[in-house]
Amino acid sequence: MTASYFAHETAIIDPECEIGGGTHIWHFSHVMSGARIGANCNIGQNVVIASGVVLGNGCKVQNNVSLYTGVWCDDEVFLGPSCVFTNVWNPRAAINRRSEYRETRLGRGVTIGANATIVCGHNIGEYAFIGAGAVVTKEVYPYELIVGNPARRIGWMSRAGGRLQFDAAGNAACPLDGSTYRLENGVCIFVGN
Repeated sequence: MTASYFAHETAIIDPECEIGGGTHIWHFSHVMSGARIGANCNIGQNVVIASGVVLGNGCKVQNNVSLYTGVWCDDEVFLGPSCVFTNVWNPRAAINRRSEYRETRLGRGVTIGANATIVCGHNIGEYAFIGAGAVVTKEVYPYELIVGNPARRIGWMSRAGGRLQFDAAGNAACPLDGSTYRLENGVCIFVGN
């Protein structure tokens, strides 16, 4: 552990976890031994970060989120309030399934909306945008905008969070920052700024 982060007096920080400089951990949150949190993260109230969880730099975890073993977030991931991550496909209270935990990886810049559920074992590509209340039951491509239960693609989002509108040739520009994108074989690809 380093001393260059802030933890509210009600937060519980177990020994043998890693927390990067400039990170803030707020009221009633618990970081368990073996968790790794990058620099300049913001961990909201009543958050649990289990052993083995990895958060990259600049992540924002809103209130009431539990990150279970197997969740791996790249840099600048946003996790909305009360979003849910699972770690096994078929939980039963009477059966110990710790040996069946499935990994879930979130690419750089992913946004997960409030109350969304991410079923374990399904990776989410960089800069994907998961709408509030969505239930993710399959892999999500980079830049996909998905909503609903089960979640389905309704469009594409830019790195800046602007909705992309592709022309007939498969090209789009972000309405927020002008960055350009191209659709190739049903996948959105960042072209440049």
